[in-house]
Amino acid sequence: MNRDTAAAWKYHNSTKHSYSSIRTALHQLDWANKPLEYKIYPTLSLTRLSYEGRPTGVAAMSALAVPKDPAASDREPDLETLAQILFLSAGITKKKKYPGGEIFFRAAACTGALYEIELYLVCGDLRDFPAGVYHFGVAEFGLRQLRAGDYRRTIAEFAGNESSILQAPVILVCSGTYWRNAWKYQARTYRHFGWDNGTILANLLALGSALALPTKVVAGFIDQSLNDFLGLDTRREVTFSLLSLGRRPTEAPRGMSKIPALELALLSASKAEVDYPLMREMHQASSLLSPEEVAAWRGHVPTRTLTAESEVISLPRVVNGPPTDQIEQVIIRRGSTRKFARAPITQTQLSILLQAATGPIPADFLDGADRHLNDLYVIVNDVEDVAPGGYVYLPDQHALKLLRQGNFRKMAGYLALEQELAAFASVCIFFLADLNTVFNRFGNRGYRAVQLEAGIMGGKLYIAAYAQHLGATGLTFYDDDVTRFFSPHAEGKSAIFLVAAGRSAFASEAHTA
Repeated sequence: MNRDTAAAWKYHNSTKHSYSSIRTALHQLDWANKPLEYKIYPTLSLTRLSYEGRPTGVAAMSALAVPKDPAASDREPDLETLAQILFLSAGITKKKKYPGGEIFFRAAACTGALYEIELYLVCGDLRDFPAGVYHFGVAEFGLRQLRAGDYRRTIAEFAGNESSILQAPVILVCSGTYWRNAWKYQARTYRHFGWDNGTILANLLALGSALALPTKVVAGFIDQSLNDFLGLDTRREVTFSLLSLGRRPTEAPRGMSKIPALELALLSASKAEVDYPLMREMHQASSLLSPEEVAAWRGHVPTRTLTAESEVISLPRVVNGPPTDQIEQVIIRRGSTRKFARAPITQTQLSILLQAATGPIPADFLDGADRHLNDLYVIVNDVEDVAPGGYVYLPDQHALKLLRQGNFRKMAGYLALEQELAAFASVCIFFLADLNTVFNRFGNRGYRAVQLEAGIMGGKLYIAAYAQHLGATGLTFYDDDVTRFFSPHAEGKSAIFLVAAGRSAFASEAHTA
């Protein structure tokens, strides 16, 4: 199934936005049927966690720049560290009251503040916490045990015996809940699984680096086995990625030969759910079926370089310099900017954003620190010492190549679904990918990988922006118009994600997501 890439093309093309599709859409939000933003197991007891704001002592930019090598050291978290990591990746960091109630915002950005990504924890015996399989209860900030015992070897087998999983004391499993996001975004939600899981993983990777815990993103695993293990109803929720956290010198012990099914009661999310079969078809078509298929799927990224070019704008590299705010301070401060000041940022600030976004990502579908599936294209609206225009970023040279010179504020706003945010931002950073190349190597599952990578890179942009006391926001876009704007250079590529950055119009961001 994974090699029949007609399924990925069908999904991608069917969920594109265009000027006409937006105007002919009949979808309206049913506020009375808005889903609950939390998954709750009402019959399971809760182990409450406590986060007291323990400092890491590591600057956000340092945490982004130097991911911990999974093979570099043996280190594992205790319960206090797990609480810190869970709070700063998916916990509730802000609250906002409004006439009809209260909104709770979390540590990582999410489309529409709908928070469809769930976290599960699989661990061996830790110093102060028993081995088991747990669900992270965001609303109560605690853990509910789904299974007792050490199942890390079982997860490793599902992941084709990936070495980082075999030696991890803790494994985080990230899943996506269809309806919670599809209530607003319909079938395009499956793209958002990658974006919203990616921003959480960006926080997790930065925190792992700051806490000297080796981490690795694992996107290759036997889907149905992992879904069944967690007791997920795959009509509603599916696993999307894994993250190994920490490292032990020995591999996880052999697991149980027979694993009983889970049948646990859940709190209903809403009165009724609308099904969008296209998402489930895409997930099924990108599923892997055996350990051998998983092992063959990962790594071996196709050679894809943006050739060195003359007449480029070389950007200053910032190494161990400002900003110096610690990673936890930046995550707590982060929001999603709701209005930009239409003011300039410096060339150095833009340099830091691009450098952070394209830094190394430890992931099983990437096999080199400088290898990525996404290319960055930039509309510069207002950056000191950089002429307004459309550019492509050349990471090997850390430079911008001018593609189109001129004031494109209006065009930036149009491309971002006619949103003023992109027109007023200092810079708009578009992620584009050659899906033909990605699908030829990775099959349908490459679509998950390219969206997940864009989300991680976008999450790093968020952190880098707020570390510099700038603002940032993720946006959607008119797919084919983005490609056309950056062509002929971008011809044949597809728009994957967009982050706008600049100076916020507000001294303190009151609205976050």
